[in-house]
Amino acid sequence: MTIDAVTEMTNNALYLIIEVSLPVLLVSLAVGLLISIFQTMTSIQEQTLTFVPKIICVFLTIGLMGGWMMTKMTEFTTLLWQDFSLYIHR
Repeated sequence: MTIDAVTEMTNNALYLIIEVSLPVLLVSLAVGLLISIFQTMTSIQEQTLTFVPKIICVFLTIGLMGGWMMTKMTEFTTLLWQDFSLYIHR
C-alpha cells in the first residue's frame, strides 16, 4: 500500500466526516444563534434555554437525515472492504 493510497483514503474519510456531520452542526449553530439573539433581546440568561432546544433540534435532524447519513457511511465502508485486497502488503 502506497503513501498516495493512504492519503487518498484519509482524505475521503475526512471529507465523509465533514459531509455527514455538517447538517447537524449547522442546525445546532442556527438554533444556538437564534436563542442567543432571543436571550439578548429579552435579557433572559437561563442556561437550559439554550441547551434544551438545541438538543431537540439535533435529535430531529438526526431523525430526518439519519438514513442519508447511514447510507453515506455504509457506502464508504463497503468501498473500503471491496478494495481490501489492495491494502494488504505482500
